[in-house]
Amino acid sequence: MSSLRFRYQTIEFDNVDIHLCSLRDNQEFSDDLGVAADLGISSASWPLFGIIWPSGQVLAREMVNFNIAGKRILEVGCGIALASHLLNKRHADITATDYHPEVGNFLTENTDLNQGDKIPFVRTGWADAETHLGKFDVIIGSDILYEADHVELLANFLQQHAAPHCEIILVDPGRGNHARFSKKMVQLGFLHTQKKPDTHAYLEKPFAGQVLYYLRKK
Repeated sequence: MSSLRFRYQTIEFDNVDIHLCSLRDNQEFSDDLGVAADLGISSASWPLFGIIWPSGQVLAREMVNFNIAGKRILEVGCGIALASHLLNKRHADITATDYHPEVGNFLTENTDLNQGDKIPFVRTGWADAETHLGKFDVIIGSDILYEADHVELLANFLQQHAAPHCEIILVDPGRGNHARFSKKMVQLGFLHTQKKPDTHAYLEKPFAGQVLYYLRKK
């Protein structure tokens, strides 16, 4: 990891600041022991976890005033985990997951930067038969419908970890896979709505995607 270059920045949310160490850019790469390669993560996709993407900022903004009382929350494909750190600052019951082998290290370092409580983390893939994560009242994620074949895997993973009454909030930047995914989630018993977020106050460029909401009631 010594060959990597990092970026330190602060993201402001009203009266809350989140400090993050991320990769300098999406050209960074370090897998000397082949751990990521053994998991099927290519050199091109390796850095994607460590960047603060616009979708992640949109998701975090969704969490600023989200009702967290009494809810167990899971962030799926958390990457640099901006939303998880914001929720942790709000003292939410937040657990984070990702497939990348370096995410846990960044999560720990950034939790320390923010002087926060430890965020439970499980490295798991959506195809894993058993994760031991349990059920959640709220599941969140950003830019995780990255490939067409992720639709079935993600829907089944969410179904596995959704409580009988569950809210799911996903931010999709417009990769063309969310229509099929939403259809699958409706088949699984979720109500679906979506909205175009207003991002002009915090993103430099217009956001082409949507915030997707799924709700299943008892």
